[in-house]
Amino acid sequence: MTPDQIILFSLFGAVFGLLLWGRFRYDLVAFSALMVGVVLGVVPVNDAFSGFGHPATIVVALVLVVSAGLVRSGAVFLITRTLVDASRGLGSHIALMGGIGAVLSAFMNNVAALALLMPVDIQTARKAGRAPGLSLMPLSFATILGGMATLIGTPPNIIIASIRAESLGEPFSMFDFAPVGGIAALAGLIFVALIGWRLIPDRGTTDDHSEALAQYIAELTIPKESPHIGKRLAELDETADKSDVAILGLIRDGKRRYGRAANAILRAGDALVLEAAPEALDEFRTALNLDFSDTRRQEVLTAAGDGLEVIEVVVTETSRILGKTAQAIGLAWRQNTVLMGISRQGKRITKQVRKTEVEAGDILLLMCPRDRGPDVTDWLGCLPLAERGLSVTANEKVWLAIGLFAGAVMAASLGLIYLPIALGLVVVAYVLTKIMPVSEIYDHIEWPVVVLLGSMIPLGSALETSGGTELIAGSLISLTNGLPAWAILTVLMIVTMTLSDVLNNTATTIVAAPVGIQMANTLGVSADPFLMAVAVAASAAFLTPIGHKNNTLILGPGGYQFGDYWRMGLPLEILIIAVSIPAILVFWPM
Repeated sequence: MTPDQIILFSLFGAVFGLLLWGRFRYDLVAFSALMVGVVLGVVPVNDAFSGFGHPATIVVALVLVVSAGLVRSGAVFLITRTLVDASRGLGSHIALMGGIGAVLSAFMNNVAALALLMPVDIQTARKAGRAPGLSLMPLSFATILGGMATLIGTPPNIIIASIRAESLGEPFSMFDFAPVGGIAALAGLIFVALIGWRLIPDRGTTDDHSEALAQYIAELTIPKESPHIGKRLAELDETADKSDVAILGLIRDGKRRYGRAANAILRAGDALVLEAAPEALDEFRTALNLDFSDTRRQEVLTAAGDGLEVIEVVVTETSRILGKTAQAIGLAWRQNTVLMGISRQGKRITKQVRKTEVEAGDILLLMCPRDRGPDVTDWLGCLPLAERGLSVTANEKVWLAIGLFAGAVMAASLGLIYLPIALGLVVVAYVLTKIMPVSEIYDHIEWPVVVLLGSMIPLGSALETSGGTELIAGSLISLTNGLPAWAILTVLMIVTMTLSDVLNNTATTIVAAPVGIQMANTLGVSADPFLMAVAVAASAAFLTPIGHKNNTLILGPGGYQFGDYWRMGLPLEILIIAVSIPAILVFWPM
């Protein structure tokens, strides 16, 4: 080995040792290794920060922003209400979400499939009161598995097809990968749904506010031409239960109806009296397309087009609103702010919310123009609660958001536009259509993950340019000399999987596919089984968060540590090899 190769192999060994130890943050470890590589001369100075502009890094950042836009538009609520039940057991939930993710990723980029479903999974975990980390990793693995079944499902399959065209004169077709990749994906999904998720360490909820969520008494109004007009109030209970909202009663013509009024026939302008947390209240409003209690002020705020935000404030003994109502102090017309709800622990509220006299200790849920929260809080003389990222779902833009996302994914899948560019255009469109406020874009990017990817990519490129990967390929050919066909394919898959866990799967495919063809030529057999082995193995990167972009995407939201992935990933990779080798020998004989 050359001195550069020795240094790079040592750096990779040190990085993965420290990451598995978990004592230091993964982004600090990776960036430190990059700086050491630059100082020692194995990473060119001009390439030191090339990883931060790499498509893989850009895609991860853009996907997180697009996911946030889908949440804000109500697309996530739409999917959650249609497909997902928070009362379903964890195993059943993982089987359902994994199946949906696998099917989607077979016909769209698996990163885009995860981008669509990840917010749904997080919302469901919140409603079920469990940590998102228990289901995000199975979902990520399922979307990776599903991509193995078709040509467009994952980049390694596209690269393999192009390499086959250059070497053998004809590429693989759309569903040539299905016999092997489909069987591997099905076996992997069964394992993930039945056994794999049980191997993930439960680190508890990642939501620091989960135990302190205030339950507000709030009102939502039935708008004109609502499809719910003419229904009984009790008919909304099913949707309320799914949204974790309690319907307490009904207000008509400014007067509270007696009791819960479950059998009352709904009319336009009726106000539902509800008890719910802010997120649940927003989900219920989106599900039924209801208006806020102050409909006139809502129309003014919406027409302004600058976006809305929701804040929570605590009333003190010196607050302007103490002993008064929101209507009396002119909160709506003075500050363009709507009082959405009041949280008064242990006490009932019997009047309309905006006509209720506020007491010291009350927590108010306020909707105001974006970035006006601090001014409104100061004007009221209240204390702000800790920021929880509450927002108002723009449910009138749900189909626009879905259409923009679907159009971009379809264009990228058909090769009409490069995926990072497609996602970038979606982000621009979300900002221009005010689905996503420009002030929030950078808040949704997991910057430690960006630093991790941006630091590791130049190190991986340096390993390739130094001849380190060629050294591995030469050793592999020598190692497999004289072995039977199944053993040769097994060794090739193991080495390819190992490389894919360290490098990104695209680079692994580019290196491993020519090695597979060379091995086939040496043995005097067809190259197709070797290319199929490389295609499956390059996608099966389950041991680390950096082997596949999907695993990187869930690292922050799932609250995982670097060493958590191998617990489910190692047996899954062994299973993939065990089912793929016989399938390759049957469907692609040598």
